[in-house]
Amino acid sequence: MSFLTSLSPSVIWIALIIIFAVLEALTMGLTTIWFAGAALIALLAAMFGLSVPVQIGVFLVSAAVLIYFTKPLAKNFLHIGSEKTNVEAVIGQSGPVMIAIERYATGQVKINGQIWSALSEDGEPIEVGVKVQVVAVEGVKLIVKKA
Repeated sequence: MSFLTSLSPSVIWIALIIIFAVLEALTMGLTTIWFAGAALIALLAAMFGLSVPVQIGVFLVSAAVLIYFTKPLAKNFLHIGSEKTNVEAVIGQSGPVMIAIERYATGQVKINGQIWSALSEDGEPIEVGVKVQVVAVEGVKLIVKKA
């Protein structure tokens, strides 16, 4: 008789709960916590004396339901997976042109001590030293107009 077949299903579900919880604690990415919850529900099924195939089915269905219904809520509430940047903070800021912005071509501006690639809002050239204001951000380029 193998080691796994000698263990009761409850012990296996408890071990899986611990494993998934530890993995979640290590990753902090809301990836395995759903499986820990599903293993807990399957453990309850085992405690009610349901057969192993039913327990496995309960685990799979529970995991799918938990992931489908609670993961989006948790991600929105906890803001997991969204890396916040302050790029929106540069909109409205002003600074000088460091490298001339040519007609529909990229130049460089200095905003808050940082050099950014920039395009003119209306496509018109802007000379070095002219003060510009940021009106938008597109990718890694600022869209500017004369201040």
